[in-house]
Amino acid sequence: MHDIEPFSNWLKYYNSSEDNRSPFFEKEYNFDQYSDTIYGYYIDPAWDFMGSETLYIKILYTDYQAGVTIIEFLGEWNDAINNDVMHLKRNIIDELLAAGISKFILIGENIMNFHGSDDSYYEEWFDEVEDTDERELPGWIAAISFPDFIQEEFRKFHIDQYINMGGTLQIGNWRTMHPRTFVDVVETLISRRLT
Repeated sequence: MHDIEPFSNWLKYYNSSEDNRSPFFEKEYNFDQYSDTIYGYYIDPAWDFMGSETLYIKILYTDYQAGVTIIEFLGEWNDAINNDVMHLKRNIIDELLAAGISKFILIGENIMNFHGSDDSYYEEWFDEVEDTDERELPGWIAAISFPDFIQEEFRKFHIDQYINMGGTLQIGNWRTMHPRTFVDVVETLISRRLT
């Protein structure tokens, strides 16, 4: 698990520790010492703690003018025991929503497992991104490259009502794109689904 690093090639375009509107503004990273663990396994120091002992994140890119952010995940998404979606929603998403973000791209290829519970936080999040100014298009939440078995669990708990996933959103080559290009690709795919 310690070999899995968050994608870092977009740091020249965006760094969450240098963004004064980011939940991780001014965070300092010690790359000489591994201290965070998931189930006893050390993880790369570049991952960010968001309140959950089993799920870590990295905000890879945020464009406030476009109202979009890209977040990569690592670990086990456990709503049943740790209420991970509550930590994500209250500690990260709420801050981003307050800063004008209404489009969320979630990269889940490093999510190892999912344990669901009720969907109230997902519903709240969905309602908030849909509730935009009448001059603007509604926001959305897109799950990119989540493993098939995780998507199946999301469907079992009806989370697919709130998060777009699967099909054309399994974008395996996202790392080869410029972040704006990646956002444009996802936005096009989402708008096709919504029309």
